[in-house]
Amino acid sequence: MGTAAMLKAAGIGAGDEVIVPAFGNVEVAEAVKLADAVPVYVDIDPETYCLDMTAVEAAVSARTAAVIVVHRFGRNADIARLREVGQRHGLLVLEQGESETPYGEVSQRRAHAAYLSGRLRGVRTPDGGGEHTYQQYVVRVPGNGRPDRDAFARALRARGVECRVPVKTPVHRMPGFRRDVCLPETERAADETLALPVDASLTKREIQRIVSACNALGGLLQPAFP
Repeated sequence: MGTAAMLKAAGIGAGDEVIVPAFGNVEVAEAVKLADAVPVYVDIDPETYCLDMTAVEAAVSARTAAVIVVHRFGRNADIARLREVGQRHGLLVLEQGESETPYGEVSQRRAHAAYLSGRLRGVRTPDGGGEHTYQQYVVRVPGNGRPDRDAFARALRARGVECRVPVKTPVHRMPGFRRDVCLPETERAADETLALPVDASLTKREIQRIVSACNALGGLLQPAFP
């Protein structure tokens, strides 16, 4: 059953609000609108990229009927705390996340991630907590915002390292979903994040090339973290 159908089945519709992240794919907000409800965008935790629980609780109103939490990049949200908030306010709590990955692949990704995190310089490496499965290995390229991250990505690709911007535009800035809300961590993450290769199939030489290419650029960009 799709998210919109689940919302409708729970009696959620016109006049109801559903708390969702703006950092991520537009499909979640689309599902809320398909159920005739109103998406309410809430900021993220800068470490997990999932909904910030304090912000969720602050966003609850008399019209709030549900919360949709999205597990991001292989890092789980604090679902236990979210369910406590849901129970306290009588809210439906729905989860979305990445597809299951065989344990062998997860183990290899974690090994690659550990290698990268131990050697990368000039970027902020991901928080490895919460049984991270590294569906994506997302670093921060800090400094002066988007131009630095994008220049860094172009330079990596020129050195033969594939990388991608995981969230180019937050949902609250997309046509048809735009809202005038203050989401500083969402905006910062959209400007700074970059997904580096961490596939289980990568060879040791390929992983070493990623480190060499990134660290060669570290002195060209202003790091925000010592």
